[in-house]
Amino acid sequence: MHGTTLWLLPEKAIYWPQQRALLIADAHFGKAAAYRRLGQPVPHGTTASNLAMLDRLLAQHDCGQLIFLGDFLHAPGSQGPATLAALMAWRERHTNLAVTLIRGNHDRRAGDPPAELGFQVVSEPWVVGPLALQHEPTPHSHLPVLAGHVHPVYRLHGRGRQSLRLPCFVLGGQVSLLPAFGAFTGGYAVRPGVGETVYVVGDGHVWPVAG
Repeated sequence: MHGTTLWLLPEKAIYWPQQRALLIADAHFGKAAAYRRLGQPVPHGTTASNLAMLDRLLAQHDCGQLIFLGDFLHAPGSQGPATLAALMAWRERHTNLAVTLIRGNHDRRAGDPPAELGFQVVSEPWVVGPLALQHEPTPHSHLPVLAGHVHPVYRLHGRGRQSLRLPCFVLGGQVSLLPAFGAFTGGYAVRPGVGETVYVVGDGHVWPVAG
């Protein structure tokens, strides 16, 4: 893509070898906790599962930096003791990793992560090499954009009424989208536009969608 190589990963992330960077969109840490504080019956363990997946990705790839494309935390209620303790324990396992958060709409409501996490927090766009990294999927004046926010999913249709919604990457000329990394985030169904290619995530692989 525009002179650089990106690896689309089945864990719903991108590895950028030239930058030794792992890119994550829409982790929404603490979302389930925030919902439980409101009395909603939602699953436990999503923060732990997301952090375990991050650990595996960082072990598998040569990463000097981790970049969150917005919505690291879900809401003010996400900054509860249990969520923050889990995040601090994870950070202590990766003290030499540079971590950057590009503020998304949920981050502006939730507030920046605690300073003890040692994150660099920036506004969009954040230009790295030939790409503009953003949360919002809006075109840049002259650079191709990698963004999140949409939580894209693609519906595959089988026989009869059978269908399957899968998270997906959407690669385009001006703007490309990452799927939501978080385990409890939902999704927005997309169809490829002119000049766009969809890659669905399923069965531990990334698959291009024909047609």
